[in-house]
Amino acid sequence: MMSLPFYQRHHEHYDRAYRHKALSSTVSQYQKETKSKSAVYAQGSAAYARGSAAYRHSSAAGFSLDSSAAYSHGSSAYDLESAAYSYGSAAYDRSAAQSKRSAAYSLDSEALSTSSAAYSHASESVNKLAAAYRLGSEAYSLGLKNSNLMIEDQSYKMSPKAKRAKQSLISEDKENEALDYSVPIFTGREVNISGITDTEEERIKESAAYVAKRNLFATGEGVSVKKVAKTTSEEEHHEKKSRKVAIRESAERVAMKKTLEETQAFHKKLNQDKLLHPPEFIIEPRSHTIWEKENVRFNCSVAGWPEPRVTWYKNNVPIDVQAHPGKYIIQSRYGLHSLEITECEFDDTAQYHASALNVKGEVSVYASLVVKRYKGEIDASLLHARNLSLSPFAVTPHGYASRFEISFVDKFDVAFGREGETMSLGCTVVINPDIKRFKPDIEWYRNGVLITPSKWVQMQWSGERASLTLTHANKEDEGLYTLRVAMGEYYEEYSGYVFVRDADAEIPGAPGAPLDVQCLDANKDYVIVSWKQPAVDGGNPILGYFIDRCEVGTSHWTQCNENPVKFARFPVTGLIEGRSYIFRVRAVNKAGVSLPSRVSEPVAALDPADRARLRSHPSAPWTGQIIVTEEEPAEGVVPGPPTDLQVIEATKNYVVLSWKPPGQRGHEGIMYFVEKCVAGTEDWQRVNTEIPVKSPRFAVFDLSEGKSYCFRVRCCNSAGIGEPSEATEATVVDDKLDIPKAPGRIMPTRNTDTSVVVTWTEPPDAKELVGYYIESSVEGSGRWEPCNNNPVKGTRFICHGLTNGEKYIFRVRAVNAAGLSEFSQESEPIEVKAAIGGGLLPAAPSPPYDIVVLESVRDSMVLGWKQPEAIGGTEITGYYVNYREVIDGVPGKWKEANIKAVTERAYRIQNLKENMVYQFQVAAANLAGVGAPSKPSKPFKCEEWTIAVPGPPHDVKCTEVRKDSLVLLWKEPVYSGRSPIVGYYVDMKEAEAKEEHWRSVNEKPLQKKYLKIGGLTQGVSYVFRVRATNQAGVGKPSDVTDAVIAETRPGTKEVVVDVDDNGVISLNFECDQMSPDSKFIWSKNYEPIQDDPRLNIDTKGGKSKLAFKDLGEDDLGIYSCIVTDTDGVSSSYTIDEEEMKRLLALSHERQFPTIPLTSELAVEILEKGEVRFWLQAEKLSGNAKANFVFNDKEIFNGEKYKMKVDKNTGLVEMIMDKLEEKDEGTYTFQLQDGKATNQSSLVLIGDVFKKLRDEADFQRKEWHRKQGPHFVDKLGWEVTDECNVLLKCKVANIKKETHIVWYKDDREIMVDEEHDFKDGVCTLLISEFSKKDAGTYEVILKDDRGKDTSELQLKDTAFADLMNEVCRRIALSATDLKIQSTAEGIRLYSYVTYYVEDLRVGWVHNDTQIKFTDRMRTGVTGEQIWLQINEPTPQDKGRYIMELFDGSTTHKKAVDLSGQAFDEAFAEFQRLKQAAIAEKNRARVLGGLPDVVTIQEGKALNLSCTVWGDPTPEVSWLKNEKSFVSDANCILKFESGKNVSFSISTVSTQDSGKYSIVVKNKYGTETSDVTVLVMPVSGQTDTVQGHNQNNKTVSKKKKAMTTSKQKEGGKKDFIKPHIEEITATEETPDPNEIPPVEIEKDTKSNQQPSKKTAGKAGVAEKVPQPAESLERQAKKPPEKAALGKPH
Repeated sequence: MMSLPFYQRHHEHYDRAYRHKALSSTVSQYQKETKSKSAVYAQGSAAYARGSAAYRHSSAAGFSLDSSAAYSHGSSAYDLESAAYSYGSAAYDRSAAQSKRSAAYSLDSEALSTSSAAYSHASESVNKLAAAYRLGSEAYSLGLKNSNLMIEDQSYKMSPKAKRAKQSLISEDKENEALDYSVPIFTGREVNISGITDTEEERIKESAAYVAKRNLFATGEGVSVKKVAKTTSEEEHHEKKSRKVAIRESAERVAMKKTLEETQAFHKKLNQDKLLHPPEFIIEPRSHTIWEKENVRFNCSVAGWPEPRVTWYKNNVPIDVQAHPGKYIIQSRYGLHSLEITECEFDDTAQYHASALNVKGEVSVYASLVVKRYKGEIDASLLHARNLSLSPFAVTPHGYASRFEISFVDKFDVAFGREGETMSLGCTVVINPDIKRFKPDIEWYRNGVLITPSKWVQMQWSGERASLTLTHANKEDEGLYTLRVAMGEYYEEYSGYVFVRDADAEIPGAPGAPLDVQCLDANKDYVIVSWKQPAVDGGNPILGYFIDRCEVGTSHWTQCNENPVKFARFPVTGLIEGRSYIFRVRAVNKAGVSLPSRVSEPVAALDPADRARLRSHPSAPWTGQIIVTEEEPAEGVVPGPPTDLQVIEATKNYVVLSWKPPGQRGHEGIMYFVEKCVAGTEDWQRVNTEIPVKSPRFAVFDLSEGKSYCFRVRCCNSAGIGEPSEATEATVVDDKLDIPKAPGRIMPTRNTDTSVVVTWTEPPDAKELVGYYIESSVEGSGRWEPCNNNPVKGTRFICHGLTNGEKYIFRVRAVNAAGLSEFSQESEPIEVKAAIGGGLLPAAPSPPYDIVVLESVRDSMVLGWKQPEAIGGTEITGYYVNYREVIDGVPGKWKEANIKAVTERAYRIQNLKENMVYQFQVAAANLAGVGAPSKPSKPFKCEEWTIAVPGPPHDVKCTEVRKDSLVLLWKEPVYSGRSPIVGYYVDMKEAEAKEEHWRSVNEKPLQKKYLKIGGLTQGVSYVFRVRATNQAGVGKPSDVTDAVIAETRPGTKEVVVDVDDNGVISLNFECDQMSPDSKFIWSKNYEPIQDDPRLNIDTKGGKSKLAFKDLGEDDLGIYSCIVTDTDGVSSSYTIDEEEMKRLLALSHERQFPTIPLTSELAVEILEKGEVRFWLQAEKLSGNAKANFVFNDKEIFNGEKYKMKVDKNTGLVEMIMDKLEEKDEGTYTFQLQDGKATNQSSLVLIGDVFKKLRDEADFQRKEWHRKQGPHFVDKLGWEVTDECNVLLKCKVANIKKETHIVWYKDDREIMVDEEHDFKDGVCTLLISEFSKKDAGTYEVILKDDRGKDTSELQLKDTAFADLMNEVCRRIALSATDLKIQSTAEGIRLYSYVTYYVEDLRVGWVHNDTQIKFTDRMRTGVTGEQIWLQINEPTPQDKGRYIMELFDGSTTHKKAVDLSGQAFDEAFAEFQRLKQAAIAEKNRARVLGGLPDVVTIQEGKALNLSCTVWGDPTPEVSWLKNEKSFVSDANCILKFESGKNVSFSISTVSTQDSGKYSIVVKNKYGTETSDVTVLVMPVSGQTDTVQGHNQNNKTVSKKKKAMTTSKQKEGGKKDFIKPHIEEITATEETPDPNEIPPVEIEKDTKSNQQPSKKTAGKAGVAEKVPQPAESLERQAKKPPEKAALGKPH
C-alpha cells in the first residue's frame, strides 16, 4: 500500500474521510450515559438543585454542570427560539421512535404514571428531570449516528448566540411575572477546534434538560428538591418496564409535547420580535479531496430573517474575488450559496468556511479542501519525515532537483555615482529548474559583508529580477557589491564595483567629507567617535576635523571640539545618560570646512551592561531615549577604589583612561573623580572638579605635549568619596600611533579597455592600517584624480573609468587613524588596453574539448573536437593530437599523432591496431605557443564501422545570433554509411531541459548544411545537434553545441544593401570590434567566395563592400560576412527574386534619375492681385533649365509672363500680372538637370479658375486701398485695468495730414486731443462705460490719398459681451472686505473702480443668502459697495461673502465677522452709539455771547445767551477762572432751563476781565468765554440795554471743540478797544437742533490745549453723517480718537 503523501501525514483530520477521533469518542460517550443511571440521576439531581437556586435568585449560577451558564443568563437554552424547541422535540420523538431500550421505557413509565407524586416528592421529580436529560442526550447521540454530517477539526469555543431572554413561568398565579435576566454577549472568535465544540455539547444537554425542567415549572405546582440516594437495585428496577407502562409513558409524552407547544405559543405572544431569527445552515458544505487542475464547488443553504449575508473565508481570511479574477466564483441564489475554485493548485489546500450574518447573530460552517499532486511531479519520499513540521520554508528544494543552475542575465556593470545621488543595481536571475513553491534566497553583500535594508539601502525581488537601490549615495557605499542567489545548498554570485565620488564642495578648495563615522566604547556619558579621512583634500592639507553631535529626536547640531583634531578618533564626553545621539564629522583646511559626513548610527548613553540587558530582553519599540532610574539606597556605603586603571589611548590632544568599577560600592550607583599629576611628583590635581563622571572611561584634555603624566581615579556616592586607585605608569602626551609610511613597488597591469589593475606592497612597520587611496593621472597632464573614495584593504585594486588608449601613471597612499601617508613613487606609464588582444603578447590557448570519433576503420580513426573557449588573443594556427593505448583499463604512454599542426578540427589518425582501445587528447597552438592539452577522451575502440546509417556531422557551430534567431552551420559526416547522405535533421532544446525535450526543427531532411532557426525566446539559452540520414536511416547525432543565449548584443550591426549614383548594387558590412588580426570573410550560401568574376570585394579598415557587377539570377542566395578574431561578429543578407527586382529598379532609377520635387506645381495670389505659379525641386545644379508650357504650347518670358529659376533654392516660378478669361487651361513646368528630368502640371478650369480669378481681383482692390491710409486691424474693443472701455484699431500708411474722425450712431464724437499715430494704433477711451454708451461706432481715416472706414457694433449681444467683460474687470478690482463700526451698527464694505448697474451684487451670511430688511440693508455709495447691519446681535456673527456676478462668473470676497473681529466691531459700535447720544444731549451754549465786549465805565452791561442740554444743564459763572456768584451789582439769571442772562447795572474798571459761562450735565461740559473791557470816561453816563443804537455788537459763531477756536481763545487784545459799548446778542436756535460739526484738519492747531472741554462729548467729531461713517480703528483707545482732553 502506497504511503500517504506528506500533506496528509501532517493533517491527521484529513485521513479516513477526515473524521476526527474526538467525534467518535463523543458519540460513544453519549451512548454510555444512557446506561449509567446513577451518574445521570446524580447529575440531574445536582443540575435541578442548582437550577432551582438559580431560578429563585435570578443569578448566574447554573442548574447543570455544563449548561449552568446558559440557564443563568435568562434561560438562554430555552431562548434558542422555535428551532431549538423543535430540534429538542424532534430529537425526543426520534429517540422514542427508534430506541427500544427497556430501561428507557421503564424509567419514563414509572415517572409519568405517578406524575402527581413526582411533583410532590423531590426524588421522583428529579427522576423525571434526569430521564428527560438522559433522553435528550440519547436522542442527540442517535441523531449523530444517523447523520452524514462531518464535523471538522476545530479547537475553539463559540460563544452562545445573542438572544432576547425569555420569561420563565413558575406557577399560574405568577404567569405574568417576568424574571430578571441578562443578555449574553456574542463573540465570534475564529479559532480552530477539535471535534464537537463544547458549546454544542452544552447546548445538547441543555435542550433536553431544560425542556423537562421548564415543563415542571409551567404546570404551576411547587417543586421542592432534596437529595435522595438510590441503590443499585432500584436503578436496575427502572431498566425493566412492562408494555402497559410503556403505553402510559407514550401518552404522557404526547401531553408533554402539547404543553411545550402551548408554552411556546404563549412566549411568541409575549415577544413580538419572534419573527426575527438568527442564521441557520440547513445544508452545510462538505470537505473535498481532489487532484491538481480540477475544479471544486462548496455548496450550502442558510435560513434566517432578515436574510443573512454569507461570506466565504480561506484560512479565516475573506476571499477577494476581484484580487483573483477567474480563480473564485461566488454565487448566491434563493438561499443556496456556492463557492467554486477553478483549476485548483496545491496552495489551495486549506480550511474554508462560510459565515452567515444578520442582526440576530452570526454562525459559521467549515469544510476542508485537500489538493493532491501526482506522484511523478513531487516524490513524497524526498520530503522531511512525518514528525517534522511542514511549512513552505522548512522543506529544502533538494528533493526537487539534484542540482540547480542559477544564471544572471542583464547584469549590472561597474557603476559610477556622486554623493547625494540615487543609484540602482539590478540583475535578472534565471533558475533551472523553476519550482514555484520554493523561492530563492536573495542576499546582497558589500565587500563581503551582508547588507541589511535601511534608510540608505533598499532591496527588491520581483520574482525574476533582484535590485538594490542606494537612496542617497555616500562614499561609505563604495565597494564591491555581490549578489548571491541561493537555492538550498546551491548558490551563485555575481559582483560589480560601485564608485561614489565626492559631491561638489560648497566652498571652492574645501576638502571632501569624511566617511564611515562610527561610535565606539559607548558608556553612560562618554563615547569615542571614529572616522576615515577623505581622499580629496581640495588642494590644501587638511588641518583637522570638527565633530558634531545631535540628540536623537531633535535637529540641533552641537560642535563637540573647539579646535580641529587631526587624529581620526575623538572621545566625546558630557552626554546625558539614557539619551541617544548621532554624530557627524567635517574636515577643514585653509580654504574652508567640508560638507558633513553621513551621520553615524544612533548610540545610547548607557552602561554596557544595561545595553546588553536591553538587547537580550527587548521591550517597547525604540523611541530614541531611555529613562534610567536608580533606587534610593537604604544605607550608604563608601565605595572602594577602582581597579585595572590603564591608558587605552594617548594622542597629542588627549589621553583616554579606562578602569573597572570597585567591588565594594553598595546598592546605589557610583560616579568617579579623575586626578592627574606630572610624573615624578605627588601634586595630584582633580581633572573633573565640578561634575563627577558616570562612565568607567574618561578623556583628559589640556595636557602639555611631550610631558609625562600619571593618573588615578576615586569613586564617590552619597556616602562620600572613596580611596584613590593605583596610579598609572607615566604616560607621555604624544601620538602613540604614527602616520604610516608610503607604500612601495607600484605596478600597473592591463585589465580591460577602461581599467587597469594596480598592485603595491604594504609600507614597513605599518600599524592599524585603515586602507589605501589610489590616484591616477594621464601622463603629462599633472592632474591627479582619485580612483577610490573609500579606503581599500589589500594591496591590489582595479582602477575603472579610464580612457581607452591613454597612458596613465598611478600612485598610492596608506591611511590609518593618525593620518595619510606620503604618496608612493609614481608607477611606470601604461596604455589602457584590453589584456587580451590589446597589443600584449598573446597567451597560449586553452584546451580543446568534446573529442568525438567521426569515423573508424580497421587501422585508423577520424577525430573531431571543439575549438578552445579562450584562444589567447590571436587566432589558432593549428592543433596537435596525441593518443595512447588502453589495455585492461590501464592507459599507456602518450604518442604524437601529427608532427605538423592540422588546421581543421578533424584529423585521421593512421596506423592504429584493430580492436585496440585508444584514448586521445588535443592541444591548440597560436603565436604564443602550444596550449595545455585537453583532458583524455573516453576510450574508443578501433574497429571497422559496418553500420548502414551515416556517422555524426561535425564542426557544428552557431553564427548570426540574435534575440529571436540564429544560423546553424555544420560539416558533413566523415562516415557516410552504406549509401550516400540524402539530408540532415536539426534538433534543439533549451540548455537546462532534460534529454527527452529534444525536438526536431525540420520535418523533412535538409539538403544544405546550414539552417536559420527562428522563433527563439529572448534571453533563453539553447543547444543544438545535427543528424545525417541516408537510405538506411538516421545516423548518430553530432556533438551538442555549446549553450547559446538568444540575444542581440549591444552594437550589433547588419549587412546593408546600397545602390550608388551609378546604379551599382553592393552589400556593406561594418565592424567596430576588430583586432589587428581580424578579417572579413564573405560567403554565399555559407560557402566562402573564391575569386567570383561576378563579384568585387573591397575592404578598407573596419568596412567591407561586396559589389555586384551585373546582378542576375545567378547571384540569388544568402550572402554572409563573418569577422574573424571577434566574439562572433557576423551578419547575412538574402537576395531572392523579389529583392533582386527591387534592387534592379532602384539601380535603374539611379542610372536614369528624376529630379526630386519638394513641392509640386502650385498657384497663389500675390499682394497686387498678381498670379504666381511655382514649384520647388530638392536640388538643382548650375546646368538645370526649365520649360513653361500652357495648353501644350511653350510660353516664354515677356510682358505678360515673368519667369525665374533659382538654382540655389530649386525654386521655379512664373508670375502673371492679371488673369483673363483666355488664361483658363493647363500649365506645365518641365525641368531638366543633366540626365535627370521631371515635370509637374496644374489644371485651372471651370470653378477653380473662376475662384482664383475672383481672388486676384479682390487682392488688386485691396492693394489699391492700402495705397492710402487704411486699417490693418479693424475696430475692436478691450477693457483696461481701470475698467474703462478702449476702442482701438491699428492703422498704416499714415502721414501728418491724415485725419481720424470718430462717430457714434452717425454723430461725430468730439475728441479733445489729436492722435499722433506714432504707434500705429488709434484709440477712443470711454470711461465708466454703461448702457448709455451702447450704439454703433465708426472711425474714418482720410487724407488726400483717400479714406478708409471701420465700424463696430456695440448692440445687443456685442454690447452684452462687452458689459460682461467690464463687470468682470470691476469685480476683479474689488478690494478685500473691511469691517467698519458706525453709530448705527456694523458696516462691511469694499471699493471697486466704479460701479455699474449691470454688476449684480449679492451677500451671503454663513452660506445663506441674505434677505435685506431695515436692519440689514445694502447699497452703493460712489465706488463703495456696502452692507449695513444695524443694531448687530450675536446672531450676526459668521462668515460674510460679497458675490459680484459679471454675467457669467461669480466673484467672491469674504470676511469673517466672528470671534475677536466681531467683539471689537461691536464694542466700537457701542462706543460710537453712546458718543452720538452724548453729543446730541450734552450741555452746550447755543449762542448770544460775543468774544469781547468793550464798554465805558458807568454804563449798564446786559449779556444774554441760550443754553441747551438733556437733562437740563447746570449753569455757573467764572471770572478770571474763579467762581463768582450773583450780588447786588451783578445779577445772574437762569430761566426756563435755557435762557441765561448776565447784568451789571453800573460797570466799573473792576468789572473788567474774562467771564466764562460753564454749562454741565451728565453728557458733558462746555465753557463759553467773553472778555469785558471797561474804559474809564469822564463824560455822561447812560444806561445801555439790549440793542441800543449806539451799541456795537460783535457776534460770534461757536465751534464745538475745534482747535482753531482754542487758538483764538489764547490771543489777547486782538480787537482794538476803541468801541464805546457793545451789547452781545445772538439768535437762539431750536434746542433740539444739533449744531453742525466741523472737523478741523489743521494738525498744528490740534497740538494746542483745548479752551473748551466737552467731557464725554469729546468724540463729537466722530458722529456719523447720513451718507458715510467712520471706519473702525482696531485696538485704538477711544480717548485717542477724541479731539481734546477734558479739563
